[in-house]
Amino acid sequence: MPKLILTYFDFDGGRGEAARLAMHLGGIAFEDRRIPGKDWPALRDTMPFQALPVLEVDGVSISQSNTINRYLGKLTGLYPRDDWQATLVDEVMDAVEDISTSIGNTMALEGAAKQKAREALAAGPIPRYLQQLEARLRAGGGEWFVENRLTVADLKCFLWVRWLKSGALDHIPSDIVDRHAPLLAKHFDRVRSQPGIAAYYAARGK
Repeated sequence: MPKLILTYFDFDGGRGEAARLAMHLGGIAFEDRRIPGKDWPALRDTMPFQALPVLEVDGVSISQSNTINRYLGKLTGLYPRDDWQATLVDEVMDAVEDISTSIGNTMALEGAAKQKAREALAAGPIPRYLQQLEARLRAGGGEWFVENRLTVADLKCFLWVRWLKSGALDHIPSDIVDRHAPLLAKHFDRVRSQPGIAAYYAARGK
């Protein structure tokens, strides 16, 4: 097994969290290098593409969260071997990345500008993505996106839904998932209750 070091921000969520969960579930030892937000400006230029997460594999750095998720999914058995099922996983992860980026782009806004941007997302793009992801989940059998089992697609979607339901996003109602994609809300509960995930967050006091 290669030596793995994951560098990401010091909070339990965001683009690097699916990688943490995958390695935890797979029983893979890794260094969880957590960067305080205040330290990021000084480190930005040292990172590939000036972004996190970054995964070091035997000293070689790779970036891009979904690239990392695919690699770790293969190491942990959380990514399909079948090419078509793998493609379905990729579609889910890329869709979640797209809408997460749209929400993330509002973070630097303030006041009325932030409210307007987030209300626009809550009125259109977020419900559409929720409904389309729910359709993919239903096509996969209703419990998991592919192969009737947990994959990195489920982890990626779980974390986005967790963010939406957290109440941390001003002007985006925390019940938006329940109202627009009830099957996806059940999926969130299903992933959260997986023993390995429940134990991970319990150990972190979450």
